[in-house]
Amino acid sequence: MGNSAAKAKYEQKVPAFYYRPTHTDCKLLREQWIRAKYERNEFEFIEKQEPYSAGYREGFLWKRGRDNGQFLSRKFVLSEREGALKYFNKQDAREPKATMKIETLNATFQPAKIGNPCGLQITYLKDNSTRNIFVYHSDAKEMVDWFNSIRAARFHYLQVAFPGASDEELVPKLTRNFMKEGFMEKTGPKHTEGFKKRWFTMDDRRLMYFKDPLDAYARGEVFIGSKENSYTVLSGLPPSTQGYHWNHGITIVTPDRKFLFACETEAEQRDWIAAFQRVINRPMRPQEYAVEAHFKHKP
Repeated sequence: MGNSAAKAKYEQKVPAFYYRPTHTDCKLLREQWIRAKYERNEFEFIEKQEPYSAGYREGFLWKRGRDNGQFLSRKFVLSEREGALKYFNKQDAREPKATMKIETLNATFQPAKIGNPCGLQITYLKDNSTRNIFVYHSDAKEMVDWFNSIRAARFHYLQVAFPGASDEELVPKLTRNFMKEGFMEKTGPKHTEGFKKRWFTMDDRRLMYFKDPLDAYARGEVFIGSKENSYTVLSGLPPSTQGYHWNHGITIVTPDRKFLFACETEAEQRDWIAAFQRVINRPMRPQEYAVEAHFKHKP
C-alpha cells in the first residue's frame, strides 16, 4: 500500500496517550503495537480501544510479594473517577491493600529485571518515598492494555491539572523509563563506614538505592538538583577515602554533603556520570524545589 497510505489507514485513530514504541523498547511493546495496528485494527475502530480508554479497568495480575518474593494473583482496579489504582489481597476484600494515586503513578516494562517478558514495574509515592510493585500477566495484550490504561488515566488527570497544556506537552509526562539502573558501591555520610554494593535506580532527579533490584522500598533516596543550585558530579573519590571498594569512583556534591559511589568498570562509571550530568545541567522546575526541600528534612 505504500508507507504513508498504510499509516493513514492503520494509525488513523491512535489515541494521544497510547504508547508508540521505538526500536529501543522491549519486544513485548513493539510486537503488540504491530498486532494492534494490523491484526486487531484497533486504530481504525474506536470501539476496539475500550479496554484502555474506558476510564475504568479491573482484572487479575501476578504480583510479587514484598517479603517472600513469590508471585501471587491479585485483583487490581484502576478508576479515573477515584483517581487511583488499587489492589486487593483477597478476592472478596472490601478494603484495598494499597491505593496508588494517579498523580504520582508510573509504569515501565522491566522484562529482564522481573524475569518475565510481560514484567511491569509500577511505582508511586507513599509519604513522599517511592514504592515499587512488580507485576506480570501471561497474556501480552492484557499487560500492554494495563500499561496504556495507566497512561490514559494519567493523561486525563494532567488535562485537568494543566488545562492550557497541549497534548504534545502532556504526553511525555504520562510514563517514563528510568534514566539508568545498575549496581554501584556506596559508603555512609562519614565516609568511613565501608562500601556496600547496592542496586541504584535513577528516576529523573531521584537517585534511589536498594539492597536487591526487586525490593519494594528504597534503602535511601538522594535528590539530584542543578548546577545553579550547587550540585556537581566529579569523577573519582576524595584521596582520604577509606576501605576496599571498586576502582571507578564518582563523587556527587550537594549543598549539604558529598555522596561517594564506586563502579565496577570504567564504562559503567562513564554512563553514570553522563546520567548525573544530564540532570545537573537541566535547570530546576518550580515544583522540584518543593521536592528538594522535603529531601532536606528527611531523617
